[in-house]
Amino acid sequence: MWHQQTLTLSAKPRGFHLVTDEIVGQLRALSDVRIGQLHLLLQHTSASLTLNENCDPTVRSDMEQHFLRHVPENAPYQHDYEGADDMPAHIKSSLLGVSLLLPISRGRLMLGTWQGIWLGEHRVHGGARRIVATLQGE
Repeated sequence: MWHQQTLTLSAKPRGFHLVTDEIVGQLRALSDVRIGQLHLLLQHTSASLTLNENCDPTVRSDMEQHFLRHVPENAPYQHDYEGADDMPAHIKSSLLGVSLLLPISRGRLMLGTWQGIWLGEHRVHGGARRIVATLQGE
């Protein structure tokens, strides 16, 4: 069985956001998969997807502070005509990645107890984000 759909995540402010429920809530065919995998591809170059802590929001805040320190907006980037936050957003997106491959069992994602899907929104005003979700399984 194959199923593919494009999901839309609501616009979020810069930072890291737990989006597991927002993604799973849009995947109509997930409950039909007994065993398989879900591939997620974020179709943007200034945001990222990653898997991390799903309980304590200070982890997301600390992660944002880390990236603000280590990928500063005031560095002498050549690519600066889309705003000071654009080139740093591209760097963060490349460092963290834009895709995830997740196992499915009995219609549910097989995430660890403390794992959740994060959207890294690296622009001040990034807008809604699109994800191509591809389910494969039986």
